[in-house]
Amino acid sequence: MKKIYVIALGLALSCNSSQKTTSGTEKSTSIAKAELAPTYAKSITEEELREHLFIYASDEFEGRETGEPGQKKAVDYLKKEYEKLGIPAAQPDGNYFQEVALELSKVPQGTMTIENSAFTVGEDILTFSEVKGNYSSIVYVGYGIEDEKYTDYGKIDVTDKIVLVKSGEPKNADGSYLISGTDEVSVWSNMSEALGKRSELAMSKGAKGMLYLDPDNFSRYGRYFQFMKTNDSGRMQLTAERAKEFMMLINEKVALAIYPDILEASENKLIDKKLDFNIESEDNSVESENVVAFIKGKTKPNEYVVLSSHLDHIGITGDGQINNGADDDGSGTVALLEIAEAFKKAADEGNGPDRSVVFLHVTGEEKGLLGSKYYTDYEPIFPLNETVANLNIDMIGRIDPKRTGDRNYIYLIGSDKLSTELHELSEEVNKKHMNIELDYTYNDENDPNRFYYRSDHYNFAKNNIPIIFYFNGTHADYHKPTDTPDKINYDLLTNRTQLVFYTAWDIANRENKLIVDKASTAK
Repeated sequence: MKKIYVIALGLALSCNSSQKTTSGTEKSTSIAKAELAPTYAKSITEEELREHLFIYASDEFEGRETGEPGQKKAVDYLKKEYEKLGIPAAQPDGNYFQEVALELSKVPQGTMTIENSAFTVGEDILTFSEVKGNYSSIVYVGYGIEDEKYTDYGKIDVTDKIVLVKSGEPKNADGSYLISGTDEVSVWSNMSEALGKRSELAMSKGAKGMLYLDPDNFSRYGRYFQFMKTNDSGRMQLTAERAKEFMMLINEKVALAIYPDILEASENKLIDKKLDFNIESEDNSVESENVVAFIKGKTKPNEYVVLSSHLDHIGITGDGQINNGADDDGSGTVALLEIAEAFKKAADEGNGPDRSVVFLHVTGEEKGLLGSKYYTDYEPIFPLNETVANLNIDMIGRIDPKRTGDRNYIYLIGSDKLSTELHELSEEVNKKHMNIELDYTYNDENDPNRFYYRSDHYNFAKNNIPIIFYFNGTHADYHKPTDTPDKINYDLLTNRTQLVFYTAWDIANRENKLIVDKASTAK
């Protein structure tokens, strides 16, 4: 998982001939398919999960850091396993690897000068990219928000200019928030989205850069900056997203130096002030890959159920210790392999899924959900408008020490965010087959951990594709060298993997597509 950053099986049907019509063709109803599911779920075993994980999360894979030799070993392992299973690559050319071009920018150094006062990167200003140039005016645009009910841009032209923006959002006279119309803040105050939405909006208006004042979170971003600087890790991004524009966080001292009235002012304003940027960064290209296989659907081959997990982890720390990432996300990776095997057994026996099932192992999750973002935003192998659902598995082999209750549980996140049908289907499948405790603690929109935004399902959700995120919670070994395969609860990993299989089976074989009844207009 990115840092901010199922129990008893039903009896198999004993008479295969009873599943054929007199003409020898398979029953096509979803009811008949549902009866077959336990036959293939039982192929998901503790023994095979353990065997895979002790290899995949071994020292040989060097922590699977994106672009590093260990990650190359990981993708080769996945490719060979799919070849053994006889599951083809998703890409038409037969290549299991979807190339994801990345670049690594070292933490920048330098200054921004306002008139004659210099401010240093890492202290009063924070940015993760190179910024050079001279500007003689800045446009203050208040909260930097544009909504159907409100805009901070009005008729002012910000083309080729720098915009100055502050956090927060407008209120009505009675104290309620103008955009939501209630006492609840809107998405523009959501810490996980506010900065990105403002930056994207400013750039869409033609701005060359954005200076952002967020007093409540500046120190948090500062700690992240210092962590990257200390570890010499830099910031990784998709090469496709290299931009000439920049975004910079500033503290209150810098903001007041630019515009003394910023805390009180709400009207946009052109500010005459000289700004000089001399901030340099070293950029290096990084080669990495998603691994994508699929089983073609029998009756609805052009509709797709995507199952995902991330193949990477955080690699080797400065003291030479290997972070094996057995739970994060070795557990999700091997679960996906076992689910793929179950679907392939079904297909080999003439009981393959009606819809196509895609097995997507993404790279760069720990670097900012990069592999999944590349798949959804730049090169979807299969059309997103025909992608029925995404079931994402990220850490399902351990127990959250903070949680009380039955150990046979799983946290579910996002099942009800876009599709009521998906949530109800998920509940029904679990009740019928597994009876795992489904814990929705982290599904709360106000959960401070913001897990909904922190794994690869989010890149599907933002495209209005219904998702479920399966997660066991964090633990003392999260992102540490002690996250090793001997710590995994293999009985729980098996149960949870079977739950995902049953859910995917039902989605792939139901008569109609899931209805998206809560579509979002925000990305």
